[in-house]
Amino acid sequence: MIVIAVANQKGGVGKTTTAINVATALAATGWRVLLVDLDPQGNASTGLGIGHSSRLRSSYEVLLGDCGIEAAVMPSRVPRLELVPSTVDLSGAEVELVAYDNRTHRLADALAAAPARWDIVLIDCPPSLGLLTMNALVAAQSLLVPLQCEFFALEGLSQLLQTVERIRARFNPGLTILGVALTMYDRRNRLTEQVSQDVRACLGPVVFDTVIPRNVRLSEAPSHGLPALIYDIRCSGSEAYMNLARELMGRLPQAARAA
Repeated sequence: MIVIAVANQKGGVGKTTTAINVATALAATGWRVLLVDLDPQGNASTGLGIGHSSRLRSSYEVLLGDCGIEAAVMPSRVPRLELVPSTVDLSGAEVELVAYDNRTHRLADALAAAPARWDIVLIDCPPSLGLLTMNALVAAQSLLVPLQCEFFALEGLSQLLQTVERIRARFNPGLTILGVALTMYDRRNRLTEQVSQDVRACLGPVVFDTVIPRNVRLSEAPSHGLPALIYDIRCSGSEAYMNLARELMGRLPQAARAA
């Protein structure tokens, strides 16, 4: 089971949109996918059509040890894609987890105890570098970083990469950066192209070739409780996420690609 954290401490970079649509694209290729919503805002849950009233168990209960992963899993409208939803209770988990000795390994332990029924797990992290994101980075083998094409992108990225190095040194030496995905790309904007060039010059091949464009259909899809790939598979955003998923699969270990 491959575990990938989708993280960026900056909000509004298309992180949840990336998590939902990459998960959908992977499920469409035949993979059994689990998406763990670790953001108290619960946008990944809403974006997959899971209403607040139906979230009887969530990632909050999983982290606190009140239930296992399997007990919290819910089906989505996408075949082969399941979800551990989030509720607002998760916003208090950062404080509650401080009392636990293994507070950074709660999610890793829960995934290790879960049945091996998924090929890949994606974790949608909150826009911060607190205990929730740390739990995701400790549990993951790889990190996918959505990065908005804007002026402050590299500054925020450098802070995230420093956190990754600390996680490697103290908790998870096997954590790798699977790739950086440029989002909200607008070819009409010179700044967008300049940021793209700067990021590629700084990080080289770790940046995915595929860029995710600014697209109205990507913004509309969550309000219908659907991934963009189902809401409008022909829009430019959906096509970009399908291409990104293909690139991502090509970077996974051979054993994972053959699963």
